[in-house]
Amino acid sequence: MKIGNKILIVVIAVIGLYAAFLIYSDINTISSKISDFKIEIIPIILLLVTSGWFVLFFRWHLLLRNAKIFIPVKDSFLIFTSGFALTIIPGKVGELVKSQLLKTKFGIARSKTVPIVILEQFYSAVGITTLSFFGIWYFELGVYVLGFFTAALVFVFVLLSSRKAFNKIVTLLEKRRFTSKFVEPLSSSYDAIKNGIRGPITLYASGLSILFWLIEAISIYFILSAFEVEAIGFLTIISTYTTSIMLGILSFLPIGIGVVEGTLTSFFTMQGIDVSLALTIVVVIRLFTRWYGVSFGFIALKLSGGLTNNQEPNDSKS
Repeated sequence: MKIGNKILIVVIAVIGLYAAFLIYSDINTISSKISDFKIEIIPIILLLVTSGWFVLFFRWHLLLRNAKIFIPVKDSFLIFTSGFALTIIPGKVGELVKSQLLKTKFGIARSKTVPIVILEQFYSAVGITTLSFFGIWYFELGVYVLGFFTAALVFVFVLLSSRKAFNKIVTLLEKRRFTSKFVEPLSSSYDAIKNGIRGPITLYASGLSILFWLIEAISIYFILSAFEVEAIGFLTIISTYTTSIMLGILSFLPIGIGVVEGTLTSFFTMQGIDVSLALTIVVVIRLFTRWYGVSFGFIALKLSGGLTNNQEPNDSKS
């Protein structure tokens, strides 16, 4: 199936999901709360969300430099934000578009850049897990999700740190028809991945990841404030939001569609927010924290030349 068709399917599914949320809600309650929404807070929310992008871009920049990849900052930023556009495609295709763009525009082998995309996901998981600990005592259900997520993260770290363990997983994947096509790229990327999880880069990338999730939590706080919801403390917001995101990650759905919205709505109602208001808040949260980025990503993808750049690569290796 072509990427364009996949995007269309996901967009239709999301529109249907959000429409179902709003239909299920009390329209009168929604209208009332939307009219009370403090629009003067929108610039603050947008500033926070956008600043989070620059935090992640700096992490991307450091990971590129750690891999001895040097490209102009403007091109790097456009390639990085282009990845936002296709995060709605299942299978992390959206993130890998950055690797393809680097090869198309600068002739950089995918075997050097795919590990960076993998490391981004790893450090994002490290960041959200670390931040979750700050609010763990304020949301009991989050303890169980955090425990499972931490165990999974430790397993991934061991996998990435040990060539023996890594090769065992590769061998298992090789025996399965669906995953066998990923074996060769994974095998050739091991050294590059390991190089990205040791030394000072580990501290820097982890710290930036924590900062990003903290900024997102602060933006959630301001969204709740815009709806005049003051009953939930900031540490509770951290735990509630990060727990829903972790469940979305574990679902393996693109940006956790449906899972994040459903669980976050449930968590808000557990904390005393009316279900109609909770659904409305969650939709607004996702519009600002994810769909705003997806929209910008399509603009960046267009400006970067997409995948049609005619520049000849200097390295034919993939």
